[in-house]
Amino acid sequence: MNQILFAGVIGLFLTLVGTPMLIKLLARKGYGQYIRDDGPREHHAKRGTPTMGGIAFILATLLAYFLSKVITGQPPRFSGVLVLGLMTGMGLVGFLDDYIKIVKRRSLGLRAKAKMAGQLIVGVSFAVLSLQFPDNLNNTPASTKLSFVQDFGWSIGPVLFVVWALFMILAMSNGVNLTDGLDGLATGASVMVFGAYTFIGVWQFQESCANAQTLTNPAACYEVRDPLDLAVVAAALMGACFGFLWWNTSPAKIFMGDTGSLALGGALAGLAICSRTELLVALLGGLFVLITMSVVIQVGSFRLTGKRVFRMAPLQHHFELKGWSEVLVVVRFWIIQGMCVIVGLGLFYAGWAAQK
Repeated sequence: MNQILFAGVIGLFLTLVGTPMLIKLLARKGYGQYIRDDGPREHHAKRGTPTMGGIAFILATLLAYFLSKVITGQPPRFSGVLVLGLMTGMGLVGFLDDYIKIVKRRSLGLRAKAKMAGQLIVGVSFAVLSLQFPDNLNNTPASTKLSFVQDFGWSIGPVLFVVWALFMILAMSNGVNLTDGLDGLATGASVMVFGAYTFIGVWQFQESCANAQTLTNPAACYEVRDPLDLAVVAAALMGACFGFLWWNTSPAKIFMGDTGSLALGGALAGLAICSRTELLVALLGGLFVLITMSVVIQVGSFRLTGKRVFRMAPLQHHFELKGWSEVLVVVRFWIIQGMCVIVGLGLFYAGWAAQK
C-alpha cells in the first residue's frame, strides 16, 4: 500500500516543481497556443500561452510509478506498465500534433490520417499485448469479456476485443481532448476519475480472487491481474494532475495541449480495460461523455436540419456564450464530474455487495 502513497506524493511534487521549468522553456522557444477566432472573445487573451504541458505530468507519472517501485522494493507489473505505455504512446501522438501546430505553423497539426494512424498503432498494440502475460491464475491484464463492475456475459473473442478496446481508447482520448477547452477543466475532472480508480484498485486488491481462501465472500472476488499496480498508476496520475492543476487553473500559465489530453484519455481507457470496468468508465468519466455527446448532437443536428442545438460546441463554450464566466463554468462542470464519480463508485460497491 505504501506504493500508492509514494506514487501520489512524488507525482504531485514533480509537477508542482517541474511545471514552472517547463513553462519557462516553452515560453523561451515561443511554443504558444493558437486560439480559435470563432470562440468566446475572452479566450483571445490566452493566445501565446505555453502549451504541450502534458509533457510535465506524463514524465511525472512515469517517474512517480518507477520511483515508488524502487523505494518499496516491489517489481513493476505488466498491467501497470501496459497502461503507462498506452498513456505515453497516445501522448507522443498528441505531442507530434502540437509540435506541428506550433513549430510548423500549421493550425490543424497532424493530418487527420496520420493522427488516426498513430492512435490506431498505439491502441492496437496495447489491446493485443493486454491479452498476453497470464499470471499463475491464468489472468491476463485484459479480458475478452465485456465488463461493468466485473466481467459479464460471454467472450467476444480477441478480434472483437481489439476493436472494442480501440473504440474505448479513441472515445476517451477525444473526450478529454474536447473537454480541454477551459482553464483547469479537463485536469480537475481527470484528478477525480483517477482518484476513483485508485480506490477501485485498492478494493479489488483486497477482494482479489488470489486471496480467495482468506475472504469472507469468495464468490464476490475480482479476477483482475494486478489491481494494486493499477492503483499505483492511478495514484501517480492523480498526484501529477493535481500538481499540474496548480499552474493550469484560471488564469492558466500553461495548457496541456493534445500531448496531455490524448495521454489522459488513453490512461483512463487503459485503467478501465485492465480493471474490468469498461462500461463503468462512461459514468466515472461522465463529464467527458457529456461534452463529447454535445459535439455529436451539434454536428448531427446541423447536418440533418441545418440548425444548431447549442450556441457553440463543445458544451462548455455554449455556456460561456450565454454569459457564464469561465471560472463559473469550470466549477459547475467539476461539480457534475464529482457527482458522476460518486454515483459510479456507489454502483461499483453495489455490484460487489449484491454478490455477498
